[in-house]
Formats: sequence, C-alpha cells, structure tokens
Amino acid sequence: MIKRLIALVVTLIVTSSVLSAKDVAVFEVQWKEGKARQTRSFAIAFDDEAAPYTVYNFKKLVKEKFYVKTKIHRAIANYLIQGGDPLTKKNDRNVMGTGGPGYTLPAEIHLKHVRGAVAMGALSAKVNPKFESNGSQFYICLKDIPSQDGKDTVFGHVAGGMDALMEISNAVVDTNNNPINPIVVTKTYLIDESKLGAAASKF
Repeated sequence: MIKRLIALVVTLIVTSSVLSAKDVAVFEVQWKEGKARQTRSFAIAFDDEAAPYTVYNFKKLVKEKFYVKTKIHRAIANYLIQGGDPLTKKNDRNVMGTGGPGYTLPAEIHLKHVRGAVAMGALSAKVNPKFESNGSQFYICLKDIPSQDGKDTVFGHVAGGMDALMEISNAVVDTNNNPINPIVVTKTYLIDESKLGAAASKF
C-alpha cells in the first residue's frame, strides 16, 4: 500500500512538472564584421493564453526550421528588430519584408507592446480590416511602442538575449532599415524554460 502511494505521488509530481513545463524558442544569429564572424542568441517565451493560435503556429515553424537562413530584415536602433520573412533567404533587398508562409493568422490582440514584447507583423488596417497577422514575420520591441497597441498580435516576450537584440538593432542599415551586413538566423530550437539558465552563456 505504501509503495503504491509513493508511486502515485511520484507519478503526480512528474505529470505536474510536464504539464507546467513551458517552451521557449532560441534563435542563434550570425553576421560578419570585417573578417570576424559575430554570433549572438536570443530567446522568446510565449503567452499561450493570450495568443494560442499564434503561439502554436510559431512553435510549429521553429520546429520545422522555417526560420533557419532567414535574415533580420529591419533594424531600428534601440527601437525594434524584425525578421521571419522567407524571401530574405534570397539576396533581393527589394522584396524583403513582403513574404510569408502563404497564409495569415487570426488576430489575437490582447497584450501591449511593452519593452521586450514579441509581436506578429501585419498589413495596415486600410487593407487588413480584420487585423490578421502575417503567418511568419515577427518583430521585437526594444522599448515601449504604445502606437502599435490594438493593431498587432503580441504573443510572447524576450526571455534572454536582450543585450544581443539591442546590439543587432544598432547595425548599419540601408534606407529601408535593412542591415547592410546580413544578419542570418543559423539555428532555432525549443527548450524548456527551466533549462534556459543553463544556456545563459549563449546570450
């Protein structure tokens, strides 16, 4: 009886830990500065309750390595960075920022654009009255951006690597805020949030 009780308690503890486990997405990026190659990482935690469809889709793309070889195509110093466009895998700067996975996502607009918020890109309300999100493009707020509240779906927040993101935002850019030296996503994966501390040296 005692053995069964112990086994039951262990099972409940294990089950509870699995159910409470939360994934974060880790992005590793690289770019060149002269002859030196720079490598940085950042992590995104998810707000599943506020944006379940968006979170599910983002995790799916991360697992499928959809973002690997895409580039950060928009960087505004100390303000935001944007990525996730599959067209950035090519070198045509004229189309960067216009691509997606071929579908949009329903609006899940509940959270504010505070510093560290991660949101999906979307076309303006004039051509997008339902506020649907681009299926893959996302941007990260490096400061509060209240002007975007009520317009785009915020689905997560930065869980690590804010310093790296600030550095990326200060890259030299062209007239479209596209980094001159391509900043390329080299690796993406999901990791349990509880293990993020062990990977802190990457950030």
